[in-house]
Amino acid sequence: MSAACAGADAVIHLGGIPTEDAWAPILDVNINGTYTVFEAARRAGVKRVVFASSNHAVGFTPPSKFPVADFAFPAPDTYYGASKAAGEALAALYAHRYGLEAICVRILSCFERPGNTRMLSTWLSPDDAGRLFEACLTTPRPGFRVIFGVSANTRGGWVSLGEARALGYEPQDDAEVYAADVLARTEVNPDDPVFRYLGGEFTLPDKDVPIP
Repeated sequence: MSAACAGADAVIHLGGIPTEDAWAPILDVNINGTYTVFEAARRAGVKRVVFASSNHAVGFTPPSKFPVADFAFPAPDTYYGASKAAGEALAALYAHRYGLEAICVRILSCFERPGNTRMLSTWLSPDDAGRLFEACLTTPRPGFRVIFGVSANTRGGWVSLGEARALGYEPQDDAEVYAADVLARTEVNPDDPVFRYLGGEFTLPDKDVPIP
């Protein structure tokens, strides 16, 4: 990784296990792997790291606290969410101790198109993701930031876009263009447990770790 970082101005770290898993692989890939990226960047003299965090770092935030503030205290919903909170902590460490510019992007639901009713609120389009990461790379002297990554969805408002917009991000896409298709397959039920917290299905009991 140090060799890969040599001569780079910035690193975008998107690698990792993208969903819940057992603790051992989450620790090895998502936490130790993220440490490896930050440490390699530091050794190579890279000035900026953009880290793909997740809304699951604050997944147990209830709707009563929407829109979730950019720097909301971690409330992870899974081992995966805890690994993203750990990555944010590493970003802060390398920013404050070593002067590395570090931006943590709490991505919501980045897919080609929204696949369910929750994503009508949480969707981040691929094009908006490109705009967001371009803003992260080009904004001058960001220091340490925690921002959210989501499109301009009509049914949005779940999280703040204040810090993202401060970096120059302006979302242009809206999940509502897919609403008719999504709602034809699944009705919106506000009492569905998936809407109880920001983290959606990651907060449900089926993600509980069984007692051996």
